[in-house]
Amino acid sequence: MDIMDTTFSLRGSTLTAELAGEIDHHCCDRIRNDIDSQIGLYEAKHLILDFSKVTFMDSSGIGMVLGRYKKMKERGGTVTIRGAGRLVKQILDMSGVFSLMDCEDSEDDKNK
Repeated sequence: MDIMDTTFSLRGSTLTAELAGEIDHHCCDRIRNDIDSQIGLYEAKHLILDFSKVTFMDSSGIGMVLGRYKKMKERGGTVTIRGAGRLVKQILDMSGVFSLMDCEDSEDDKNK
């Protein structure tokens, strides 16, 4: 079931993609295409993938994240993971994602 939603915001050259719902193989192509389209449209140099509203992610989500990392690296940019919950963080950590990019708390956690 495709219940993923992505909301974008831009601050300077930083594009934030706020992901909400479940990230699985059914929706990864759409997420990938949406993010890549926004990166190109705004010529973003930095990408923040906000996982604070993600309820589930399978291995296809890892591929989506690593693909965005490769794309941003080719552009001379960076990717940051924000607000990943415990289970999503475990999946990303086991895959080695955090050796490539930074992880930070959600905006809500920062303001506490």
